[in-house]
Amino acid sequence: MVRPGGRSARVQASVHAAVRELASEVGRDALTVPMVAQRAGVTPSTIYRRWGDLQELLSDVAVERLRPETAPGDHGALPSDLTAWAEQFLDEMSSPAGRAYIRDALLGDPDGGNAGQCSAYAAEQIDVILARASERGEKTPDVETVIDRVVGPLMYRILFRPDGLDAGYARRLVTGVLGPTTGH
Repeated sequence: MVRPGGRSARVQASVHAAVRELASEVGRDALTVPMVAQRAGVTPSTIYRRWGDLQELLSDVAVERLRPETAPGDHGALPSDLTAWAEQFLDEMSSPAGRAYIRDALLGDPDGGNAGQCSAYAAEQIDVILARASERGEKTPDVETVIDRVVGPLMYRILFRPDGLDAGYARRLVTGVLGPTTGH
């Protein structure tokens, strides 16, 4: 059993910080486990034991970086809340850093756990938006519908067809999922 906030958490925090610092200093492609270990103040065997290899470490760091830092904004109505969230999601995920984090999260993830965690982050954010709208008395789709009709197409386009991807596309997806629900 790992103690939250114990040595394990400190090791993870220092190793993650070392990865982020070194990636900005020397570039992601130049990273090595010994380099990260030295910067983090741990032995390379600690990294290999905990993460397996560099790609799994990069994947773990990426998942942490993809975690939203704040709750979605409250703009007073479901269409504006979901549109603002979708535009921000698109902006963050389609940036060069966002695309690199997505790639790293998936490459070091043979069992799909990291992809599932990233999906859970989006679902949690959407759930907050929908619960807020429901409390205001607005009709809402369910979380899975928004995942399928907004997040899914955005991620596909970000990964495979990024040309011409803009905020207007995110707005059209939101309008498509909310149109029948909100009467628009």
